Amino acid sequence: MGKKFYEEKTLFEMTPAEWESLCDGCGLCCLAKVEDEDTGQVYLTSVHCRLLDPQKIQCTQYKQRKKHVSECIVLTPKKVKKLDWLPKTCAYRLISEGKPLYSWHPLVSGRKDSVYKKGPSAKRYALLNETKAKDLRHYLIEEL
Repeated sequence: MGKKFYEEKTLFEMTPAEWESLCDGCGLCCLAKVEDEDTGQVYLTSVHCRLLDPQKIQCTQYKQRKKHVSECIVLTPKKVKKLDWLPKTCAYRLISEGKPLYSWHPLVSGRKDSVYKKGPSAKRYALLNETKAKDLRHYLIEEL
């Protein structure tokens, strides 16, 4: 059996459809982040973007998300290397670092729900809509 597209192409070489399929749907990038001013370390919180459906872990306005949430970061191959807050399990990050995808990634497992069953997912952490959160420091996720 031949190599999969993600094993032989760089992020820059992928078609738009291949790029989109690389997302495992974990939703971790849709969690609010807090940066430690002293160290520069970025922490994820259990507060999720107002557009994220916390049950389905899908953006309710994906194609127009930037229009509705101006601070939303739309990933591109160029941005991936600069965003050190991307989870270490993120397929975009893994491919950019020349690493293989995890066995629970839908492109490997063949199951869309495998990320929720075996991998890290916002489904476990997305507890509060950002419109209801006061101080993000109270919602830090430490064990991720």
